[in-house]
Amino acid sequence: MDMQPRPSSAEANSPGFFNRGLSPENPFPMLAQLRSMNAFVQVPLRFDPTRRAWLVTRMGEAIEVLKDHKRFSVDRSSAVAEDSSQQRARRSSDSVFMGRSMISVDEPDHRRLRGLVSKVFTPKYIESLRPSIQHIADELLDKVQDKGRMDMVHDYAYPLPITVISDMLGVPNQMRDQIRQWSLGLVGGEVNEGRFQRVRAFSDYIVELVEEKRRHPGEDLTSQLIQLEDEGDRLDESELLSMVGLLIFAGHETTSNLIGIGTLTLLVHPDQLARLKADASLIPSAVEELLRFNGPVLMPAPRFVTEDTELSGQQLKKGDMVMVVLASADRDERQFTNPDELDIARSLNRHIAFGQGIHICLGAPLARLEGDIAFTTLLRRMPNLQLAVPREEVKWRDNSHLRGLRSLPIKF
Repeated sequence: MDMQPRPSSAEANSPGFFNRGLSPENPFPMLAQLRSMNAFVQVPLRFDPTRRAWLVTRMGEAIEVLKDHKRFSVDRSSAVAEDSSQQRARRSSDSVFMGRSMISVDEPDHRRLRGLVSKVFTPKYIESLRPSIQHIADELLDKVQDKGRMDMVHDYAYPLPITVISDMLGVPNQMRDQIRQWSLGLVGGEVNEGRFQRVRAFSDYIVELVEEKRRHPGEDLTSQLIQLEDEGDRLDESELLSMVGLLIFAGHETTSNLIGIGTLTLLVHPDQLARLKADASLIPSAVEELLRFNGPVLMPAPRFVTEDTELSGQQLKKGDMVMVVLASADRDERQFTNPDELDIARSLNRHIAFGQGIHICLGAPLARLEGDIAFTTLLRRMPNLQLAVPREEVKWRDNSHLRGLRSLPIKF
């Protein structure tokens, strides 16, 4: 790892320091510098310079923050007083993604909302999807097998999980390319009118989908969630729309990035790739290591301090924003042996790429299953996989927090 000179505390607190050094392609040198400074590093917020904000850089403190939803809440209203004009501004897009969902509330509402989804999102159901996911993976590779090359992102990493989650939620085939474009409005790039329009269009479609499933219910999860609501379970219209929108977006976005970034990571570590091709039984542990070593989610939703508190010697005030840097915690030298080395057979790999506590990713079993099938099928059918362009020409999306590739040309 290329290490730059360690910054001083003054430099770390200077405007733009965090964003300057945090590239989507390789944020790890910057994260190592921050981790060496402290478990809590204060950074300025460009959008709210009056609020104190902290990055949590080390594993122990990260887990404590993520598990303690009473002191560190995802619900900003529990710690931050807002007047009506501020509330209207935050909801100005009228997006269903701004509604109450599992990721924006704590107990007891979180337990209620997650419990409703869990009724139709069981481990048994996820495992039952294995044959259909395998069929989708093979079908996608059938389309490119004779060409000898493909764009890993567009031809495989994106269509596999979006097809899986769309089938689960009853989204028509013809909408999947459009959802890809709308999703870009949620994951980054420049904040402009075009982005707001994509988010609004995505929100409008969720409303249309739910209305269609009310008229013509099926066996899909959207119809089942509507049925739960109609049976009197406590899921109101706003919560229903937010839930469906969250499942569609989160159900494909992070897994797509896991497959894309994971493939690139293996290609630039040929010794580990060779090891994996020689022993396919290592693929489940390889998926875990790829999540730890180069996972797509830099940090989850911020937490807000609900009361003056102290953690690991750091004084935190009510209203402070706390951002847990998963990618830093997962390379914490205090927790992992040789954390900056990729080891697909790593035996002790207690990473937190899926989070911790009550907000741990509901879709983690599905993501693991899709990753297992995606990499197993790819390496079995295309064992001579290699980059089709120089590594420096691989294009990353302009989003440091939810990392992903724009494209990944490969040949085989």
